[in-house]
Amino acid sequence: MATSVYETVLIGTCDGVIDKKKNTSYSTNKIGDRPDLLPIITLQYPICSLCQRGLSHVVQIYCPLAASPYHRTINVFACTNLQCCGKSESWIVLRSQCLDDDIKARQDDKTTPYTESAMSRTDWCDEADDWGMDDEEQEKVAESSAQMPSDSTSEGNDVSIRLQDLCIDGGDQSALEPTDVPVFKSFYISVMEESDLGGYHDMDHENKLLREYEDREGKIVREIQSCGSGKAQEEYEKATAKHGDEAFTSFIKKISLCPEQVLRYSWAGSPLFITEPPSNVNQMVSCCGHCGAPRVFEFQLMPALVSLLSSADTSSDISLEFGTVLVYTCRNSCWKSGSTIPVEEFLVVQPDPDQKLFK
Repeated sequence: MATSVYETVLIGTCDGVIDKKKNTSYSTNKIGDRPDLLPIITLQYPICSLCQRGLSHVVQIYCPLAASPYHRTINVFACTNLQCCGKSESWIVLRSQCLDDDIKARQDDKTTPYTESAMSRTDWCDEADDWGMDDEEQEKVAESSAQMPSDSTSEGNDVSIRLQDLCIDGGDQSALEPTDVPVFKSFYISVMEESDLGGYHDMDHENKLLREYEDREGKIVREIQSCGSGKAQEEYEKATAKHGDEAFTSFIKKISLCPEQVLRYSWAGSPLFITEPPSNVNQMVSCCGHCGAPRVFEFQLMPALVSLLSSADTSSDISLEFGTVLVYTCRNSCWKSGSTIPVEEFLVVQPDPDQKLFK
């Protein structure tokens, strides 16, 4: 998979519990709760292909692409059945899109007007990121978008933003959800660029985690130290982890500046594998089932998310176990004008390599 020399990587972290009294919408980046649908989307709640149980909503990411006129939301679901944990077949990722005109049409149809907050789409794309795309990649996305049917000619066609908590008060549409599907506690997701992590906070917590890793894996790691530039440096002695997996060692090194990250976003960038992937991993990622275009890596869920996935119902006990979940989406982000059904994309679940040590 071709990537740019410099990839913009966005880091998502937990930013507090979502108050049940506050409404969220399709533009809210969040953990857990129920999915918030784009105005025209109808969702038949997904079920596990292994045990046929309803899947629980894990994360919602609002991620419109540069040079595209579409609002764009991705929702990830997983099965909480212990027998299905760690298996890609028990997860599903859905991509939904719609145009500004679709939202306006819905406003006209509603008895109670649909109102956006004072911040419009164009207000927050002037100084935003380009989601890690180089010029060539942006041109390809722009060409693909131009070829897709579109009724929108608004000034918001160049949508280029970072993940953020931009809440637009939505309507009352909700997913067609079985009443017995477990619901995870809900948290906001905030974002920063990985390049800004130097000096993010003091290194005591990170060094503690490194010491624990060192004791567990038998690998010698020197402490992270802040340098004069405000960025952190880490030095690693050559050694072999107990499980012999260099990918895991590299993974730990990469996230050490912010172990609490729950998500890494880099459209068409490089995934961070927690265990050595198969040599044919690129061939394993299937092409888009709708337009036939190759899929590109978009984001991944990180180990710190596991501890946040507990039941919203205090009387029940649910959880998920995984190392990382890699999400791949259609390079063209294809969408049929007028469609009301989400597009299923592709994901790979990698288990935590430490889990096998206890089996």
